[in-house]
Amino acid sequence: MAVELNTRTTRGDLATPTFSTMRFPAGEAHVKVAHDADAGDLIEIATLRGTSGDDLLMLGMWADAVRQRGSRSVALIPYLPGARQDRGLPFGAKVYADVINGFGIDQVIAFDPHSPVIVDLVERLTVVTSEAVVRDAVVAGSDYVGIIAPDKGAVARASAVADACGLPVFRAEKHRNPDTGKLDGFTCEPLPDTGRLLVVDDICDGGGTFMGLAAATGLTKDRLGLWVSHGVFSGRAPQLAEHFGEIVTTDSYPAQNAIEGLRTIELTPYLTEQIR
Repeated sequence: MAVELNTRTTRGDLATPTFSTMRFPAGEAHVKVAHDADAGDLIEIATLRGTSGDDLLMLGMWADAVRQRGSRSVALIPYLPGARQDRGLPFGAKVYADVINGFGIDQVIAFDPHSPVIVDLVERLTVVTSEAVVRDAVVAGSDYVGIIAPDKGAVARASAVADACGLPVFRAEKHRNPDTGKLDGFTCEPLPDTGRLLVVDDICDGGGTFMGLAAATGLTKDRLGLWVSHGVFSGRAPQLAEHFGEIVTTDSYPAQNAIEGLRTIELTPYLTEQIR
């Protein structure tokens, strides 16, 4: 995925993009001035999806060019890389945050970060939470009757979505074998006898947690939907379609596998409205 570059005026109007990206034959990232306009009247916007190190370097080149021209820089990084590396050795969240902070970008806008740790590490960060997106793009006009939090870590996020949608939240829990630490099954609060239920979480890799939860509920796929803010969809993830009648994610991350029936929500309108 390449870094996407756009330009707006300080009044919020779209303008001809100032910069374009290129790479030298040896592979170094570079940006060129494609349209020269009054830099003081412009907000330069770069969108980075996924976790490519090459794209991060391109983002840095863009940020330096914007700073030298005297415009305001805004980076849309909906999937904050390193958000799941929020402890331990190496401290990945801080490494990624240091890289982004080193670019001196005026405003960074992210979507539903996995961990509050990285939120505190990235400077000049604006966070867009998921509840309005789920309400508007998934639940509104649907027949969902409740939201399921798949584990303890998802309760706050699922509860916020449930509140925004005016629906009850049902809590599930993962259980691990105390001797091996391996996943040993799921339990869930009693669920309604009728109606569809939406499982809400932030990230899906291989989908094993969600498939295990779906099996534990005993519900057929026509009664289950899945929302994940960031769809990595690695490994066995295509099998999710056997358990969920609707699967929805955003364009924050380029999915590694095709998922039958997957619906992808464009985040740009939700992110750009937070530009200061």
